[in-house]
Amino acid sequence: MPTYDFPLDALRRYAPVLPEPADFDAFWAETLALARSHELAVELAPIDSGLVAVRTWDVTFSGFDGHRVHAWLHLPAASTEPLPAVVQFQGYGGGRGLAHESILWAAAGYAHLVVDTRGQGSGWSTGDTADPVGSPPAHPGFMTQGILDPHGYYYRRVFVDAVRAVDAVSAHEAVDRSRIAVTGGSQGGGMTLAVAGLVPEIFAALPDVPFLCDFPRAVAITPQAPYTEITHYLKVHRDHEERVFETLSYFDCVTLGRRASAPALFSVGLMDEITPPSTVFAAYNAYGGPKSILVYSYNEHEGGGPFHEQAQVRWLRELLAGGPSV
Repeated sequence: MPTYDFPLDALRRYAPVLPEPADFDAFWAETLALARSHELAVELAPIDSGLVAVRTWDVTFSGFDGHRVHAWLHLPAASTEPLPAVVQFQGYGGGRGLAHESILWAAAGYAHLVVDTRGQGSGWSTGDTADPVGSPPAHPGFMTQGILDPHGYYYRRVFVDAVRAVDAVSAHEAVDRSRIAVTGGSQGGGMTLAVAGLVPEIFAALPDVPFLCDFPRAVAITPQAPYTEITHYLKVHRDHEERVFETLSYFDCVTLGRRASAPALFSVGLMDEITPPSTVFAAYNAYGGPKSILVYSYNEHEGGGPFHEQAQVRWLRELLAGGPSV
């Protein structure tokens, strides 16, 4: 498709003033304290993935309200000392997949935790983590589940699971807990920003074409799902608009990312109809830590694809070596 959002020079200046609830920080502090009142109870079972260069464990840990969350932990087969770790979150509809599917960061020499997303994993890759919490009437998908109350909203559970994934990998003896990075594309990119804002100890963040940013603009201009789930919901529930956007204000990754301090490498595709470039730049421009962004002018939601993966590996390696962080 052609470029449809602001010109690049305007994107670089775009800084919307988004509504921020007065109790935003208290809400998240209370949410994480409640989550951490449950035992993390990490369980690891070694599996045979068929790979010889990577060792893999099937991991479960307690996420939101003690619900069990699944992940894969990959380690380079030859590793003998605590390693930096990369925690990877998934795009919308996907799960952790099969054990051999996502091993890039282990192949690059890191401990690599590939985390399921509750209730997903039947769209484009498999998952094993259920979401046992029900929801009032919602549009099909995940975006409107519990959307009238921030305490019951779906992404409260998802963001807590993501934070607890960092807790889980931090507890592993093979991991250097002072050097943990978080990454993911689309929904996983939004989760990356959320965790960077909620866990000050994060070493680095690599949000790739992040979703869940600047909800007011995204819902207003995006012609593609998943944001259109909210549009369709409001077409039916015309009297819920104020409550919907009040709830979303607690989960906007622009606001969460503003609280981050870790160095970050972003990406954006300027022809992306799923996460509009302006929403990505809203998050980038507000981000609280050192930052850089790679712009893919002719790409849609795939962003830089394998080119960007290569850039991420180089960037994180340089950062860990004490090199440039932006």
